[in-house]
Amino acid sequence: MYDSQDTDKQEKVLVVGVNLDKKTDIDIESSMNELVELVYAAGGTVISEVVQNKDRIDATFFIGKGKAEEIALSCDELDIDTVVFNNELTGAQIRNLEGVLDRKIIDRTNLILDIFAKRATSKEGRLQVELAQLKYLLPRLIGLGKQLSRTGGGIGTRGPGEQKLETDRRHISRRITDIEKELKEIESVRMIKRKKRNESEIPIVALVGYTNAGKSTLMNSLIKLDEEYSEDKEVFVKDMLFATLDTTLRKSVLPNGQGFLVTDTVGFVSQLPTKLIEAFKGTLEEVKYADLLLHVVDMTNKNIDIQTKTTLNILKDLDVLDKPIITILNKADIAESEVIGDIYGPMIKVSAKSGYNMDLMLQMIQENLPQKFYKVKLLVPYSEGNLSSYLFDKTKVTDFEYKDNGTSISTILDSIDYEKYKRFIIEKDTN
Repeated sequence: MYDSQDTDKQEKVLVVGVNLDKKTDIDIESSMNELVELVYAAGGTVISEVVQNKDRIDATFFIGKGKAEEIALSCDELDIDTVVFNNELTGAQIRNLEGVLDRKIIDRTNLILDIFAKRATSKEGRLQVELAQLKYLLPRLIGLGKQLSRTGGGIGTRGPGEQKLETDRRHISRRITDIEKELKEIESVRMIKRKKRNESEIPIVALVGYTNAGKSTLMNSLIKLDEEYSEDKEVFVKDMLFATLDTTLRKSVLPNGQGFLVTDTVGFVSQLPTKLIEAFKGTLEEVKYADLLLHVVDMTNKNIDIQTKTTLNILKDLDVLDKPIITILNKADIAESEVIGDIYGPMIKVSAKSGYNMDLMLQMIQENLPQKFYKVKLLVPYSEGNLSSYLFDKTKVTDFEYKDNGTSISTILDSIDYEKYKRFIIEKDTN
């Protein structure tokens, strides 16, 4: 997956992991593999990996001074620029490790924050990432002296990490307050838009799941169903972790002709920084207002069980597991194994890329949306011309006929329109 070209221009990284339980080698292996992918997503290239089995964490050096000195020798031999740890480090540990390794030290949390800083494009997204970075930085100022002095120093120095060394707690605290105020204003605007969407009674389907599971590809497949589709409405797709970050909202159409909104959310990852979840709380809360969740799972990933558990745990923290959830087992056309992880709600195997079973998935979405739709035939008097125009413009008319006493119109109504115009209904089919 790594591009061998231009590796000399990329930061050379050594990744370090600690296995606190020798019985969980599979977990540490998958976690380290993910760390390597995160480094790639941040623009670095992994030269070497080190995994240490320990009974407990060393408070001073995290891995112990002897292991740190051993890694320092490897860094000299391999000309390593940056050492990335698979765990969150304290400011003191970072300072102590820098003293021994004489390299930039990055922990998993800072690495993920760095990727988010690189990928955020909207004003809200950039503010959310900066807020998380500053909250990460504040208690670690004592240990980040060398790192802060490296302006433009690559991985881990984007965003507020590029500020001058004189940045102090008071300045950071002031900036945190300012950002939180700006985000509240943005949240107020979002709530107004959300209220309008709720009043429109248009169903909302939210895509959730592990990063790189195929949510963006699935979203692009769904929005192509809308008659107003255009390529500029598609979301960015790339085979890497956190390829897309900002939440998007697009329109799609159900098999019965009714429109619905589909929203993408930031991809999840194991050990997703708590500060990042807090900073993105406003965006993630969009999930709370969805009528249906599509949990997108990558069937080809050998760590599918860990990934599904991670997603479900985050959804539990967001208190949305009581919502209707469909598990979408994506990439089924290329999956070599039938092994799947924890399943919540009904499931279906699809391929968002090839279109396999997409029609069945749409039917399942239609059946699981709380919004009720009715196939009906109405007899609309000619005196109610405005109603006829509304039905032709806003609903999926399947048939119509001009009769002596009005226009017979066969269409599909949602529950709101059904109650509003039921006096004109002459036939109905709720199946």
